[in-house]
Parts: sequence; structure tokens; C-alpha cells
Amino acid sequence: MGFDLAGLMAGRSGEGTDLWSRYLNPQMAKVLHSIGLDRNWVRGEGCYLYDDAGARYLDYLGGFGVFGVGRNHPVVRQALRDVLDAELADLVQMDTPLLAGLLGEALIKRAPYLDRAYLCNSGTEAVEAALKFARYATGKDRVLYCDHAYHGLTAGALSVNGAKEFRAGFGPLLPSAMVPMGDLDALGRELARGDVAALIIEPVQGKGVAVCPPGYLKSAADLLHAHGAVLVCDEVQAGTGRTGRFFSFEHDGVEPDLVAVAKILSGGIVPLAATLGTDRIFSKVYSSMTRVLVHDTTFSHNNLAAAAGLAALAVIEEEGLVANAAARGDELMSALRSAASRYEFITDIRGRGLMIGIEFGAPASLRLRARYSPLTLARKGLFTQMVVCALFEHHRILTQAAGDHMDVLKLLPPLPTTSQDIEWFMQAFCAVMGSVQGSSRPVWHFAKTLTTRSIS
Repeated sequence: MGFDLAGLMAGRSGEGTDLWSRYLNPQMAKVLHSIGLDRNWVRGEGCYLYDDAGARYLDYLGGFGVFGVGRNHPVVRQALRDVLDAELADLVQMDTPLLAGLLGEALIKRAPYLDRAYLCNSGTEAVEAALKFARYATGKDRVLYCDHAYHGLTAGALSVNGAKEFRAGFGPLLPSAMVPMGDLDALGRELARGDVAALIIEPVQGKGVAVCPPGYLKSAADLLHAHGAVLVCDEVQAGTGRTGRFFSFEHDGVEPDLVAVAKILSGGIVPLAATLGTDRIFSKVYSSMTRVLVHDTTFSHNNLAAAAGLAALAVIEEEGLVANAAARGDELMSALRSAASRYEFITDIRGRGLMIGIEFGAPASLRLRARYSPLTLARKGLFTQMVVCALFEHHRILTQAAGDHMDVLKLLPPLPTTSQDIEWFMQAFCAVMGSVQGSSRPVWHFAKTLTTRSIS
């Protein structure tokens, strides 16, 4: 055949922005241009990205947490080659493929208090399955979620999204209610109504990087079970080793009834997710042979995804990435807390392992408030975006704001990140914070650049 992918990519290199503007989401190209993050990326390796000029960038965004084992890990790539070379009979549908079974086994070994896994393609699908399973198994309709929660953007997951800007215009959604994270009294009041199927919660929230208060998850699980409801832990971003434990809920000594996992599990190459749960719940959902396909998806058992997951789990174990996440997370957190004492703009450092939030707020001194307030008055979160842009433009480090209308910088390094990477980040971060504390020029430069790019 005449299809030449390498030739096609070489011949059309640099056209991504134009193609997105014409055929995909045009706002993405506009946003990236306005904040100066538009680059022509040509290669990714480990913790690093490379642009078409050959410059190397430290990737502390990590594909929103996808690249736990690093970009293009050779073990994952080889596993995928092996599947392709084997020319397996994939997606027969009326079959029980080996690799999917092996992946289910490997996941349950890491959560022995759970019994079964449902495989799917993305974190939001894993959440959808958890919501359906919880409602069916309990016979109740309503699901509780926490303020600032983010569980995905499909209709069911959107029903438990704590951000109004995502939900607006897409209703009516599933019956649900928000409870403040850590507030057992609020949880108890909702449960007393008798119609709650589950509480879904991120032990470390992606939006804002808020960490569950000590003891809350265990007490919440006991309260839920007493009212015939279940605990669903969303481990899509915080799980699979990122927080220094395989699952982030392990820090709290709780055993949830359902767990959603994705992102790192994919190996960073093939979309993959899973919903883990107890046999009691699964046996209610799949209660007979006539209900064998009552919840399923076409690509859920594909061999490439299962191989990527098995390879990613092997890399995490063989390279000691959970322990590295704990050690490097402590190192980075310690360095940030030390730096925070020197910069009045920093109000909090929080997180677990390699999931860290740096919160900014109004400084005590009037002189420095004059550099923070204009951006905040224009739009909450612009101060953080200024830091993101400065780290990228001047130091070649990719990071992200932890949520819209929120002044929190989020760090999601790949799990193999090194002490040298942390030194690179800290030198850059301190340089950015020092420049803002020492002069108003960075604020006005950012404001001018943002305005100019937004109208160009």
C-alpha cells in the first residue's frame, strides 16, 4: 500500500495548529497561543519533551498525570510490538482473551480486598461504571460528591463534578448532592434521607490538590455502610503509585467498595482504565447469563491496552517507582516549603508523593499586594497562570494551574523523576518567584503579552 505515515508527518510538520483551528476544537489553538504554550513537539522521552528546535523541556504536567512511567518507556513499547507481531485474534467479542484476564488478576493482587475488575478506556468511563454499579447494587439513586470534585465530563461523571462551569447547560443530570470534604455531619444528613447509593471521592483531589483530612475516609465508609451505601474512590489521577502508595486511599487505612483507576495504568500510550470492586457488587450487576453484557464497551478487552497495562505495572514494580514517588515527593515538598518562607505570595504547600499543589494568595505587604491584586481582580487564577507561563518561557518547564478560578499551581511529575529534575524545577521556581517579589515588571509583561496574543 502507498500509505507512508513518516512521510505524511514530515510533509505536514508544523500544521497542527491550523488543522485544529479548522477541523477540531478551535479554542484549544487560541488558548495555547494566548498563554504562550504553543510549540511543535517532536519527541518525548522519560520526564522530558523536545520541540522542533531541539530544546529539552521538563514535563511536570505529565499529560495530566498519564505519564507515570515516563514517556515512551521501552518496556511498554516492546510489549505493544510483541502484541502486533503475534497477530492475535483481537476483539473477537465472543471470547475471554488471556491478556485482559491477566490484567484483571494483576490489578486485584494489588487490592486483595476487592475481587473483580471491569476494563474500559478512560477515567470517566471507569467512573461511569462505578456509578452504575453502585446504584444497581444498592437499589438507590442519589450519589454524593465533594466540593471541587472532578470525575470526568461524560453525563454521569458530570453529575458528580464540583465545578459549575463544567455542568452549566448540560442538565438535567443524575440525582446527586455535594458534601464538603471532611464534613461527616453533612454526609450523615444526606444519608439520613435514605436514597443515597454512594459517596464518590478523590483521596487527593485533582482540582486544587486538596487532601482528605486524616480519618475522614474510614469514618465515611463506616457511615455509608451503616446506611446501605458504598464508598467509591476515584484513583484516576492519584492512584497507581503517584502518592507514594499504589492507591492513594491506602494512606487512610480504608477499603473502598469500588475503585476507578486509569491514566498511569495506560503506560502513557494506549488508553486504558478499570473499575475494581467487590464480588458482592459485581455479582448483583452481572447476576445471570442473560445480563452478561448489561455493562460493556467494544474496546474494553483489546490486547494492546491490556499489554500496555501489564507492562506499566511491571515497570512500576521493577523500577521501584512507588518508592521513588514517595522519596522524590518528600524531597520536592521539603524544598518547596523551605522556599515558601522566602516568598510572601505562597500561602500553602500540600499534596502527597508526586501530586503537589502550591497555593498563592495576597501578600501581607502593600507593595507586593499591588503585584498580586491586578491579576486576581481581572480573573481569579491569573497569578498562577503567570507563573506557569514564566516557568515555560524562561526555564522550559511545563506545569499547569490546578483548576479554573483557582490560584494553585499543580505539579504532576512522571514517577521516575530524579533529584536533578527537582533541582532544575526549584532553581526555576525560585527565579520566577524572586523576580515577581523583586519587581512589578513580570506582572505587567504577562498582562501585556496575554492581551496582545489574545487579540492577535
